[in-house]
Amino acid sequence: MLSGFKQFVLRGNVVDLAVGVVIGAAFGAVVTALTKDLLTPLIAALVGKPDFSAIKFTINGSVFPVGDFINAVISFLLIAAAVYFFVVTPLNHLIARMRKAPAPADPTTKKCPECLSEIPLDAKRCAFCAQPVLGKAA
Repeated sequence: MLSGFKQFVLRGNVVDLAVGVVIGAAFGAVVTALTKDLLTPLIAALVGKPDFSAIKFTINGSVFPVGDFINAVISFLLIAAAVYFFVVTPLNHLIARMRKAPAPADPTTKKCPECLSEIPLDAKRCAFCAQPVLGKAA
């Protein structure tokens, strides 16, 4: 019974998933710190302190603190923008630089030696000038 558990835990995808979760948690802390320590103070320096927590309304004695929701939405948008502009965009550029151009596809046509029209490789006669064509390469 323990050998089955050991085999399950040491299987590649379980270990990869565990590593991904740990790295994701650490990366989340970095992005949160970037947003909280750099982006939010920068926005506060430009337009004043963005705090909407005081916005609320009351219906029949029930308080709806919509300001906290607005703060959460703004925080989410800041974190999403930070991840996109500081992680996704640079990684996309890096991957594009490392990616090799695909090999050119094998030709499917050839030129007729008489009229220089494009004809299929297997053609024995040109469809445009009716001239016989020899072999696969003309």
